[in-house]
Amino acid sequence: MAERRPKSHSLERVLGTSALFSTAYGNVGSSIYYALGLVAALALGATPLVFIISGIIFFFTAATYIEATTMYPEAGGSSSFARHAFNEFWSFFAAWGQMLNYIITAAISAYFVPHYLGVFYEPLKSAPWDIVVGIGVVIVLGMLNIVGVQESAKVNIFLSIADFFTQVLLVLVGMVLVFSPEVLIENIDWGVYPTWNDFLVAIPVGMVAYTGIETISNLAEEARDHEKTVPAATKMVVAAVFAIYLFLPAIALSAMPVEDGKTLLGLSEAEGGYAGDPILGVVKQMGLGAFQHGVEIYVGILAATILFIATNAGIIGVSRLTYSMGQHRQVPAVLRTLHPRYKTPYIAIIVFGTVACLTMIPGQADFLGTMYAFGAMLSFTIAHISVIRLRYSRPEFERPWRGPMNLTWKGTAIPLFAIFGGLGTALSWLTVTILDTATLVFGVAWMAVGLTLYVVYRRNQGLTLTETAKLAVPKPIVEHDVEYDSVLVAFEDGQYSQAAVDTAVKMATRRKRGVHVLVTITVPANAPIDAVLPEAEARAATAIERARVAGGRRVNGHWEKVRVGEAGRRIVDEAAVINARAIVMPLRRQGAGALFPGSVQKVLSERPCRVILTSEPVDASHRVAAKD
Repeated sequence: MAERRPKSHSLERVLGTSALFSTAYGNVGSSIYYALGLVAALALGATPLVFIISGIIFFFTAATYIEATTMYPEAGGSSSFARHAFNEFWSFFAAWGQMLNYIITAAISAYFVPHYLGVFYEPLKSAPWDIVVGIGVVIVLGMLNIVGVQESAKVNIFLSIADFFTQVLLVLVGMVLVFSPEVLIENIDWGVYPTWNDFLVAIPVGMVAYTGIETISNLAEEARDHEKTVPAATKMVVAAVFAIYLFLPAIALSAMPVEDGKTLLGLSEAEGGYAGDPILGVVKQMGLGAFQHGVEIYVGILAATILFIATNAGIIGVSRLTYSMGQHRQVPAVLRTLHPRYKTPYIAIIVFGTVACLTMIPGQADFLGTMYAFGAMLSFTIAHISVIRLRYSRPEFERPWRGPMNLTWKGTAIPLFAIFGGLGTALSWLTVTILDTATLVFGVAWMAVGLTLYVVYRRNQGLTLTETAKLAVPKPIVEHDVEYDSVLVAFEDGQYSQAAVDTAVKMATRRKRGVHVLVTITVPANAPIDAVLPEAEARAATAIERARVAGGRRVNGHWEKVRVGEAGRRIVDEAAVINARAIVMPLRRQGAGALFPGSVQKVLSERPCRVILTSEPVDASHRVAAKD
């Protein structure tokens, strides 16, 4: 069997800068709805300063992620960086820290959903209903992820834009109505409020504001022109989020100043504060007159929706990471087991979703914040160290993007951004671990359980702790080199249409061209894009084989994996790559209100060449499903 043409598409790459930005901002931007209260409870009047310091660390961390991701555009984030820089053991160590991040992201986002829905029903803002509803959110989303219900990318983009402009509007209105530099200065009495210990702990907790920075890295293998889109999208996220956190905390502390060592922004609802819904607290202090109630309802609904999506992102992150770890034989294969019907990693969703629910039971938001800081600072520190190591171990490796602030010494460009960022995240990790006993106990226990699991599993598999042993991933079926200027036949998820093949073969015969069959396989959102889907891959291979039998030697083909709704884009891209003279697609019956399938609409809208839609005879006597 011949190899595919040099310019192949082993993974679907369709995400541009705007898609990467909206996805990442949706995850990062959601944290303002709880991070503000968590930090204010510790830092009091120094809260704006904490977010500035955290933002500087975030800037260095973002630079590290851009450089490493453009070097290795694959899912995994710091785990992937550590694998290339060191070995599999450190890759697992980083991955297990990431796992804690995703679990806490899901837990803390779900926990704050009922607090914002409290605009409709006050008891939701306090125990036990905030815990009950938060756990319910995780359970519902876990079930939806198991059955493979897909989130709408367009809805996420819309909500991200709405969220960003809402926060910008709050900043603008707040600067006019409540901002006061004099109050901000009076809010701080160093060493008293806040105490030095609380101020130091607040800095790593402030990093919860930037949860989701790994999102772009994990989507890099699905990004188009990753060497350009990844840096552009990450810079946009950094700029947008930092702008919000530069001003909104100052406005919040102007509206709710520190009095007797306390601020309403950091007090619980039971104490008459707004720690559970800090953005609603800011709105309530603005005095918007006739618009007040309506704005509160709007912010409450928007915040709850954004946090709901962030919870889902955490669950998806857990399932994807677990599947990837299973592929690299870092955790037992049972954790990456796909549901026999829905093809989703249901065991991982159940196990780690349960852990997320358990962390909510105490009803301590500050504990969730410090635990996120523990996992995130550990993961970020490993990322920084990995970039430094790669500068020495692989200086010749292509780096499409280099971070700023480099110092050449003995022929090596030393990444100062990674050194400063690594010092910041490492010190933050030590601070939150040493100064918070609960975080120390739970964090160490989490890492100990993970390391024990890793050692036992690797020994049972006959593997060393450091060797990389990835499970084989089937390659796309390709019969022989693609003939350019050919006719492209596109099938989705193993669908087979004899009429489409017959039409393509007739066209190719008249023009002495070849026929190339592209079968797209839809991968669930909560599994990596290269997830092994044996049944779907077998159906795709069968469809290609049937087309080859029907059309003879002039027919070749391959299958590729795509996300939901991306098949049309992939077909258009493939047509451009092979310079197709025509695209032939079978037309399937749609539900009410839908004239064509989404993929067909996409192909027709861009129309890179002639497009022919075929339909089967009424009796469909010669149509054979590829799976038969």
